[in-house]
Amino acid sequence: MSRALIIVDVQNDFCEGGSLAVEGGAATAAAISEYLDTHYQQFDHIVATQDWHVEPGSHFSDSPDWVDSWPPHCRAGSKGAELHPDLDAEYIQAYFRKGQFTAAYSGFEGILAPEDEVPTGELTPGVAASLETDEDALGLDDWLQSHGVEDVVVVGIATDYCVKATALDAVQAGYAVTVIGDLTAGIAEDLGDTYAELEENGVELSQG
Repeated sequence: MSRALIIVDVQNDFCEGGSLAVEGGAATAAAISEYLDTHYQQFDHIVATQDWHVEPGSHFSDSPDWVDSWPPHCRAGSKGAELHPDLDAEYIQAYFRKGQFTAAYSGFEGILAPEDEVPTGELTPGVAASLETDEDALGLDDWLQSHGVEDVVVVGIATDYCVKATALDAVQAGYAVTVIGDLTAGIAEDLGDTYAELEENGVELSQG
């Protein structure tokens, strides 16, 4: 049985100093890196997801409700969309971009980024036209299936949004799913309801 680690949205905009910072985001990036150094051999594949917004409609708002709408973040090609520097990308095999034109909380809405287009640098005027979605690009589920993955472990940001959505979609897709709580950072102060929902839907919770 092939096993994969999915690192969800450990990006600059979701860490301290970013436009939609989650408390503990940078520490989570560092903790995942430390975990990778000692556990990478336990995984056949390691992938990362990234919010990659071009024009996500009402997902962005100047007056966000912090539930369905949020301040602009992780614009495609921007510094904010890059992986946080404390996350060691050495072991990451593939990147999946999500949310180009929609909200897209789950990594299973992401599409495979070409190896030579892993996002770096600032978005410049006129670039957006070249960032349109490739309808033939491989999705995360198809990629995992093509690599024989049956068991996934999910870590990253934010516990109660994109980590939860990715884990629940993984269960629906038929994978055995574990979320490592110590390697996530959440928006809510109390994540009890999130953990309960994950467990009720068949996700195993681990503390590391």
